[in-house]
Amino acid sequence: MDRRLRNRIVILLLLAGAAAPLLVWLSGRKPAAKISAMTPTRENLVSSISSNGKVEPISPYVTRAMLDTFVEKIYVTEGQTVKKGQLLLELNVKEVAAQLADARSKLLRAQDDLRAARAGGKADEAAKVAGDLSKAEGERDRLQRNHDSLARLAVGQAATKEDLAVNDQALANAKAEVTRLLAVKQEFDRQARLGAERGELQVQQTLSEMAALEDKVNNGRIAAPADGTLYSLPVRAGDYVKLGDLLAELADLHKVRVRAFIDEPDLGGLEANEPVIITWDALPNRSWMGKTEIIPKQVVPHGTRSVGELLCAVSNDKLELLPNINVNVRINSKERLNVLAVPRGAVASEGAHRYVFVVKKNELGVGKSRLEKREILVGIADATSYEVMGGLQEGEMVALPGDTDLHDGMAVQVVNTNAA
Repeated sequence: MDRRLRNRIVILLLLAGAAAPLLVWLSGRKPAAKISAMTPTRENLVSSISSNGKVEPISPYVTRAMLDTFVEKIYVTEGQTVKKGQLLLELNVKEVAAQLADARSKLLRAQDDLRAARAGGKADEAAKVAGDLSKAEGERDRLQRNHDSLARLAVGQAATKEDLAVNDQALANAKAEVTRLLAVKQEFDRQARLGAERGELQVQQTLSEMAALEDKVNNGRIAAPADGTLYSLPVRAGDYVKLGDLLAELADLHKVRVRAFIDEPDLGGLEANEPVIITWDALPNRSWMGKTEIIPKQVVPHGTRSVGELLCAVSNDKLELLPNINVNVRINSKERLNVLAVPRGAVASEGAHRYVFVVKKNELGVGKSRLEKREILVGIADATSYEVMGGLQEGEMVALPGDTDLHDGMAVQVVNTNAA
């Protein structure tokens, strides 16, 4: 054999022996996983909270029945725009009006009794008591003078002791009558004072009764307390209403309040004066703008949910939003313009940490790529994307989730590239 040929055969055998382990190792490797990836781009992100709510008037005027009676007449219709002072309805107050007339007569009698009591009692009774006392005092004084005269005459024996004794007995009787009549007058005066006090109380009670009846009579005519829309009129002519029953509700509906029911996990992102968009299923092509006003301070049960009740002011210039309707609420709590964003599906979580798998190409630019697990700092999020605030550079490629579980150092082959 040619020496040169023999050397070539030896060299080939040596090369084959050296390559055999490499071929064995390569034959045992798993094929690279095929994945989709994307390159993050810059977007405008709006972080929003969506929920449901109910429309309420901001300053409603509620009118209720002030007595038990029947509705006499209705002058307006529900949904009508009314002016302040415009008559809405009338209640039947005939019975109350009759009671008011009786109370007025009662007041006149009470006032007459009070004047008499303040004057010392009824004039004829007071005159009789005073006259009887004056007459008794005059008789007593006359007998006292007779006593003095007879006593002097008796000293000179010009009058007998019997005459003096008879006069003294009459004088004693006259003094006793004066004492009795003084007691009668004192009692009469005391009763007159008590009568004056009772009369004053009776007059005040009757005045209060009249004021209440006059209010009921006046409340029989129900007028609009302000300009606005009559959005509730639950009664009809002939209906019987009880004290406290609702008669009418009206308000200025050009601005309304929406009570939004925000789920507990979303409460931390709420702030005052954030923009709000309201939609109503009954008018699917319309939307109304507003802003958040009062942030919830507590959580309350709402059906099966635990919610905070957020109050929003909403413009309703065309009066299309009606009180008590159910609406959809979207709060645009934060907005970022031209920020680097990645799809929410590409971001994984470990506790409070967020990370993505960055596709690292082979240094030679050929063959398989590998994944690098990298923590990123995220900002706001909308329904589809996260804002990337750190940990990722523009132009880097991020793996997207698929059928294969991703892990750090994994060999991959990118077969589909999507934009963010």
